[in-house]
Amino acid sequence: QVQVVESGGGSVQAGGSLRLSCAASGSTSNINAMGWYRQPPGKQPELVAEIRDGNSPTYAGAVKGRFTISRDNAKNILYLQMNNLKPEDTANYYCNVVILVGATGTRGYWGQGTQVTVSS
Repeated sequence: QVQVVESGGGSVQAGGSLRLSCAASGSTSNINAMGWYRQPPGKQPELVAEIRDGNSPTYAGAVKGRFTISRDNAKNILYLQMNNLKPEDTANYYCNVVILVGATGTRGYWGQGTQVTVSS
């Protein structure tokens, strides 16, 4: 089992910054990927950014150039630095941790989410 806990959300004005953190604990020896998703009010969840082992980070087009994802591998902490925030970034942000299971399987774990609200 893997426990995932997000923190760092809050309310900011447009143009402001926030940094989200995601701490993974438990059976974390085979983490394959970590990423951030968000669900705006009344909309479907969407990928914001992710880091997969051996690959460069990937970003959604809407956040590229404004958000930066990074990972502390030793501590199993994932960060999302969000700059120049816009009202459309308002959403509940979730951290996803993917674990390798067996030779080819994977299992995903989610945190409870952290709310980000950007006012104009």
